[in-house]
Amino acid sequence: MASFHLAVKTISRSAGRSATAAAAYRAGVEITDERTGLIHDYTRKQGVEHSALVLPADAPAWANDRAALWNAAEQAETRRNSTVAREYEIALPAELSAEGRRELALGLAREISERHGVAVDVAIHAPGREGDQRNHHAHLLTTTRKIGPEGMGAKTRELDQKTSGEVERWRGRWAEMQNVALERAGSVERVDHRSHQRQGIEQEATVHMGPSATAMERRAEHQAMREGRAYEPVTMVGQHNAGVIERRGLRQYIERGTEWVRDMTQRVTGRLHDFAATLSGAVDRDRHDAAETQRQERLAAERARAQAQERQQAQEREKVAEKFRTIAGKREAGAHGYGDHNSDWKATPEALRKAVDAYNGANQKTKDLYIEKIQREPQMARAVGQLINQRELVLQRDRGMSR
Repeated sequence: MASFHLAVKTISRSAGRSATAAAAYRAGVEITDERTGLIHDYTRKQGVEHSALVLPADAPAWANDRAALWNAAEQAETRRNSTVAREYEIALPAELSAEGRRELALGLAREISERHGVAVDVAIHAPGREGDQRNHHAHLLTTTRKIGPEGMGAKTRELDQKTSGEVERWRGRWAEMQNVALERAGSVERVDHRSHQRQGIEQEATVHMGPSATAMERRAEHQAMREGRAYEPVTMVGQHNAGVIERRGLRQYIERGTEWVRDMTQRVTGRLHDFAATLSGAVDRDRHDAAETQRQERLAAERARAQAQERQQAQEREKVAEKFRTIAGKREAGAHGYGDHNSDWKATPEALRKAVDAYNGANQKTKDLYIEKIQREPQMARAVGQLINQRELVLQRDRGMSR
C-alpha cells in the first residue's frame, strides 16, 4: 500500500553535524572534510541503490565532484551554528519498479534544483534487511545556498520561513508526482499529503505497543505460523489494534460502495434493468476490494510493528551511548572508583578502558562523532554495550562477594 512521506530537515553545526559527513553517509562514499581534517568513510555502507548529483544548468564544473561540492558548502558558512545543508527525506512507492522509483526521485530533485537554484545530492536506499521490505526511500541533500558560475551564492531563506508555504508546496507536489507515476504504472494506489483531519476523515487511533507487548505478539505470530493456523493477537493492546484495523477496512468498504452507488445512479437514471446487472458485478468487485483492503491493513500493522521495533532498537543504542558518556565523564572527572589503581576501574574490560581514555583525550568534535557512531550503527552499539555489560556483571559479582 503506497504511503506518503516527505520531511524536510536541516543539517546544522549546532547539532554537531556537517554536510560532508551527511553526504558521505547517504551516498556510501568517503569524503575528507577540508575544514576539520576529519575523514568520513562510509564505503562499507550497504543498501545504497543509486546516487547522483543534480545541479543548476549554470553550475561550475567542479560541483560535479561530490567531495568538492560539500566542502564548498561547508567553507561558505562561517558561523559555529550555521545550517550547512538541507535534507528532503522521501518515501518511494514499492508499487513502482527500481527504474520507476529512480526516475521519480530524480524528477523531484530536478524540480527542487530549478526552483531554488541549489545543488541536490540524491541517494536512493533499499529497505533494511530486517525491516519492512516495502520501505524504499531516498535522501535528497541540498545546499542551503544557490550555486552558479561563481560558486556558492545567496542563502535560500524561503525554505527557512514557515509562512512562505514552500515546504507544504513541495509536499503537495510530491504527492502529485507519485500519483501520476502510480497511474502510469497501472497501480490503483494513490497517496495524499494531507492529514486525515484535513481530508475530513475520522480515523480511530491504534494504541502504541510497548516492547513487552510487541515481543509477546511476535512470539504468538511465530507460534501460529509453526502450527499452521491463523494468528490471533494475545495482548489487550494487540486485540484493540486488530479491531481498529478491521473496522477501518469495513468503513472503507462502505464508503467505496456508497460512492459507487451514487455515481452509478446518476449515470443510469431510467435504466433500472441495466443498473441492477451492473450493481451485481460491482458488489462482487467491492467484496474483492474489501478483502484487499483488509490485507493491506494487515500489512500496515506489520509495518507498524517493524517500525516500533526499529524505534526500540534506536532507544537501546541511545542508552548504550549515554552509559558510555557517563563512564567517560566520571573517569575524566576523577570520580571515586575511576582511578588507575582502583578495583572498580580494573574491573572494566581493557577494550572499554582504552576507548574511554581515547574518547577523553579527543576534541569535542571527535567526541560528538564517536557518540553519534554508537547511536547510529547497531554493530558499534552492540560491541560497546557488551563491554559495558561485562563491566557491570563483574562489579555486581565483586560487590556480592564483599558482603
